[in-house]
Amino acid sequence: MIKPFYKSPNRDFTLLHGDCFKLLREFDFKFSCIFADPPYFLSNGGISVQSGKIVSVNKGDWDKGKSQQEITDFNMEWLSLCREKLKENGTIWVSGTYHNIFSVANCLTELGYKILNVVTWAKTNPPPNISCRYFTYSTEFVIWARKSSKKAHYFNYDLMKQINGCKQMTDVWNLPAIATWEKSCGKHPTQKPLSLLSRIILASTQQGEWILDPFCGSSTTGIAANLLGRRFLGIDQEEGFVEMSKCRREELEDPQTFRKYCSKIKDIQSIDLSTSLLSESCEDTFYGDLPF
Repeated sequence: MIKPFYKSPNRDFTLLHGDCFKLLREFDFKFSCIFADPPYFLSNGGISVQSGKIVSVNKGDWDKGKSQQEITDFNMEWLSLCREKLKENGTIWVSGTYHNIFSVANCLTELGYKILNVVTWAKTNPPPNISCRYFTYSTEFVIWARKSSKKAHYFNYDLMKQINGCKQMTDVWNLPAIATWEKSCGKHPTQKPLSLLSRIILASTQQGEWILDPFCGSSTTGIAANLLGRRFLGIDQEEGFVEMSKCRREELEDPQTFRKYCSKIKDIQSIDLSTSLLSESCEDTFYGDLPF
């Protein structure tokens, strides 16, 4: 029997501590959406710049480099497990850089997913390139795919158009990298900004639906989900990260903190949360509860 590491008081945020390859096999539940930020396998002794200081890029044993075949095998396994956890009309978002994203795309196609878009996240405040031998790395990619080529997916087109000044939103998103105020409970080495996850969640889910993150880290996915009225299950094998996630969720119990976070996310501020454009009314819809 799975024992959650943490559940929020209203049960909209659940954390599991352990290996997602093992835990995903131990329960049967279908999610409307999955966001995954899998290891990029870049911890090989390199350096980068953060806040004007030269720092190591090594993030931990979970991110140590692998051979191309090992990376492919890794991606095939977790993507296969996640496909089993998606509803028939569900979608998955996977973030990465050129180091891993091509492997992810190939695995998605081989497993029967249908790739919908490859979003380019253009960071408005990227770190400098200290080697001065390459163009500055300022983008990451997020693949959006649906489980089945035959089953239509949910896309909140009207809302995305509204957010984008009444013009169709393109697959290039100019959004900032992680901000200082998002690190109030500690620093995760690959933490994604709430602005990115909020847009993903608004675009592809409805209020009340369940979202899974199998490599949740500090649970930016879950925080964004709860700010927007969605429910969340996060899994991570690092105890320090699930502790950080728990701390971040507990902050949202303070109404003032909740409002402050919403006020700092541009997409949330540009819409009226009471309008039907945010999502179809789901207040009377019951999406079930996790089996643990």
